Amino acid sequence: MSEQELFGSMAQTIIDGDVAAAEALARQSLEAGIDPLASINQGFRPGLDEVGRGFDEGHYFLPDLVLGGKVMEAAVDILQEGMEEGAMDQASLGKVLIATVEGDIHTIGKDLVALMLSLNGFEVINMGHNVPTMTIVERVIEEKPDILGLSALLTTTTQAQRDVIEALDDVEFGKSVKVLIGGAATSSEWAQEIGAAGYAEDASAAVVKAKQVLGIG
Repeated sequence: MSEQELFGSMAQTIIDGDVAAAEALARQSLEAGIDPLASINQGFRPGLDEVGRGFDEGHYFLPDLVLGGKVMEAAVDILQEGMEEGAMDQASLGKVLIATVEGDIHTIGKDLVALMLSLNGFEVINMGHNVPTMTIVERVIEEKPDILGLSALLTTTTQAQRDVIEALDDVEFGKSVKVLIGGAATSSEWAQEIGAAGYAEDASAAVVKAKQVLGIG
């Protein structure tokens, strides 16, 4: 099986909701020396994105989304060992508060971003999913993070990203924290429209963007 065929099979396990097959393919990729992050971003994540789009369009339902997330979690648990082996201890590059916005149960993509930021030297506080706007704002005031990451998988929940930014401005905290957004329903254009500091399409891009907005070379 070629690398691309392996990635295609990984994506299909998410669509099929097959935990055992996903775990087997994750182990196979590690044994083959494939970069764990490549397996996530090019293999399993496209399958999760497909389920997310299908849910948004009404082709898939909540149980499909939840099952896809469980399959992804099982694969990432195995692949994470490979990523952590390559991580190096270093001083914190900055504090990041991250959450999936109110009304959105999406968590896997956000958790991958949190993991990659942590492995690359950031202190990460993961608030979870479906977090109310004012709960995020209150936590920002309490923790004073350098970066706030807001994830939205569904087009119906992207407005909550704007709500958080506007609420931060209302309490005069908007300029003290850099807001980065992500999720299947978002884009760089949306980030610019709502006044976010930037957009990241995946976990690797989130690390690059986080360093960029903080001026870290």
